[in-house]
Amino acid sequence: MQQKYYSNGKLLLTGEYGILDGAKGLAVPTKFGQTLEITSIKETVILWKGITVDDRIWFSAEFNLQDLTIKKSSDSEIAKTLQQIFIEAKKLNPKFLNDATGFNGVTKLSFPREWGLGTSSTLINNIATWAGIDAHQLLWKSFGGSGYDISCAQHNTPIIYHIKNNLPQVKPVDFNPLFKDAIFFVYLNQKQSSKKAISNYRSKKFNLKRLISDIDTISLKMVSAKELLEFEILVTAHEKLLSEILEITPVKEKLFVDYFGTIKSLGGWGGDFIMVTGNEKTPEYFKSKGFEIVLSFKEMVL
Repeated sequence: MQQKYYSNGKLLLTGEYGILDGAKGLAVPTKFGQTLEITSIKETVILWKGITVDDRIWFSAEFNLQDLTIKKSSDSEIAKTLQQIFIEAKKLNPKFLNDATGFNGVTKLSFPREWGLGTSSTLINNIATWAGIDAHQLLWKSFGGSGYDISCAQHNTPIIYHIKNNLPQVKPVDFNPLFKDAIFFVYLNQKQSSKKAISNYRSKKFNLKRLISDIDTISLKMVSAKELLEFEILVTAHEKLLSEILEITPVKEKLFVDYFGTIKSLGGWGGDFIMVTGNEKTPEYFKSKGFEIVLSFKEMVL
């Protein structure tokens, strides 16, 4: 018996950091994601492989089916994380992995791992679907985080996401701006640690109610923006807001002060992708600065 699951990758366009405390973030599922194929095998083990976008095995492990102990792995830390996901999934559904026979699991990414488009969230959503459990609960019991990435994994349209009373609130929105040809996503050649970025945010003192209110306003206005200039004003306002709280120089001032469009950090500031506004000269500008991966809105957003 073979089962196949697929989850969308994600990008959070607004609401970074504040989304952890209840702010509304505009998030988009990406055209990139991850599949999980599960095949039944006779041995009482779970064989696991992670395959990269260019068909290389980047991780492999073997677990005992009965007690989920790690028999062998190519990376002990990743194996422990996967073991924890299995254990938490089993707590949420005690019938999960109770079969007399084992499983062969193969995950395959359609984007480079370092891009930060949701290697973990797509995995968790796929495993949760396989286990017949709530993916948000599995995320919170294993990795933590706001959960917007899980909702992106499950939705094929942009969403406004926030947490209310410890529950995910998801509203699909029509974010398909007339000026989408002027929006690009540039990879900064380095992956940012979410844990470190969140820890830095948590160490700051600021008016949380005001931050949530300001982010909510920007997120909702961004969805309904009719003109590029309006969108760019909102991008700049969001960068200024977070820059003051995090005490970090905005990426445009730091790296691209001579760029003609607006620039917004996405996710943990200092790595992963940035969202930029511009024109047909935009890819050329960033490539001349050594940033080769420049994707258009149509190439990135589902």
